[in-house]
Amino acid sequence: MTTVEGIVLKERIVGETGKFIDVLTTDFGVIELTAKGARKVNGSIGSAVQLFAYSKFCFSEHRKYLIVNSAEPIRIFYGLRESLTRISLASYFSDVIKFCIGSEKQPESIMRLALNTLHYLEKGLREESMLKSIFELRLMSETGFMPDVLACRNCGGYEPEKIFFSIREGCFFCGDCYCGDGTGGRFISPAVLSAVRHIVLSDFERLYNFKVSQESMGVLSKLSEEYLLSRTERNFRTLDFYKCIKS
Repeated sequence: MTTVEGIVLKERIVGETGKFIDVLTTDFGVIELTAKGARKVNGSIGSAVQLFAYSKFCFSEHRKYLIVNSAEPIRIFYGLRESLTRISLASYFSDVIKFCIGSEKQPESIMRLALNTLHYLEKGLREESMLKSIFELRLMSETGFMPDVLACRNCGGYEPEKIFFSIREGCFFCGDCYCGDGTGGRFISPAVLSAVRHIVLSDFERLYNFKVSQESMGVLSKLSEEYLLSRTERNFRTLDFYKCIKS
């Protein structure tokens, strides 16, 4: 029998009372568990295996399935259900994690990013657009796709007046070095560059503590989304839905 802590990312009904759940763990990455009797009214594991629950799972392997023997909730994140935009954004986060994370041991930073972001989202402690950008850029960084934001890729300038961020190259160029060669990106302000640097380089104690203007937040949100979609090379229906109800 194996014991792990994890976040329920997805759930699928199976049989009359059971369901399959995809769970993010640190030890095994994303795993699929079979939760028999999870939908029984008087079942003992119902709350622990619901969507976005952070729980402790005990499971064993039977044939090709991992069967939940017991589960105990640690944090439910029930407040996400009080807002359609919040639960939709959380669903997008889950889809991205499920796509990016394999079934192998993961750094603890992945779990910490997921838990912290869901906490701030549930409590409404940060703007949704800010949390979305933090999640997108930091997850890419933690999974090996950190953008190069230390200096201009060509001349090494640290704080140029004009800045062009290349989505394709994952770096920025100063105004003098940018050649307009169709690298897929946008001109950004020093404030946006500073925010990107903070997100990808700061420690977790400071990750959610920065401020930008609404104009800069709009640019940052578009940039982080484009960067994630370019690296994953796919679209997410949950993102499309979130943007639809948010507009």
